[in-house]
Amino acid sequence: MDRKELVKKRFDEVAMEYDEQRRRLIPCFDDFYGSAVQWVNVEGKAPRFLDLGAGTGLLSALIRSKYPHAHMTLVDLSENMLSVARERFAGDERVEYIAADYTSYPFEGPFDGIISSLSIHHLPHEQKRALFRTVYGLLKEGGMFVNADQVMGQTEYIDQQYKRLWQQAIRDSGLPNEAVESAIERRSLDLNATAGEQIEWLQEAGFRDADCVYQYHDFAVFAACKS
Repeated sequence: MDRKELVKKRFDEVAMEYDEQRRRLIPCFDDFYGSAVQWVNVEGKAPRFLDLGAGTGLLSALIRSKYPHAHMTLVDLSENMLSVARERFAGDERVEYIAADYTSYPFEGPFDGIISSLSIHHLPHEQKRALFRTVYGLLKEGGMFVNADQVMGQTEYIDQQYKRLWQQAIRDSGLPNEAVESAIERRSLDLNATAGEQIEWLQEAGFRDADCVYQYHDFAVFAACKS
């Protein structure tokens, strides 16, 4: 089984419990997602959004609360995760679902906004860089890309402290031990990049305005505007 299939398998297995567990697995949950939503600023009453690695549709749902008439395209490798999203948006004709690898899918742009949460860190670094170029090309002028994701510490010592503090937080969260160990195992598949590297890659892709606008340990939110 290749690495991409292994990631898919791990998330297929936890799809039904994923939303319930996520608040406890992300110690900064409210600020993390709140910052992402705050930085999604687009024009128009019915903007088009693309959610890369949408999973259960949590971030898309938060964006829909801000833009009630938005058209959402949710793409994820895991059909099980998208099944939960389908239940979340049941009957909503303005939501589209694509079970596919977003690094190679031929999307039809342009989009007013592209969002992602806790997904892009699974990609090898060269695929991250290529994806940022694709995102830039799919956005309208003035469009926003907001990525709420994980980052690597600037040094090995800092990165190990991030991991230690996260494990301590989730062990103290009240989650069953089985769920804790499953989350730790999933994170062993991560390919995090530093915040600085990702800002550089965003600028390299063409985003003149790009920054890490929120960070709590190894959870970070990046915002980039195509201006």
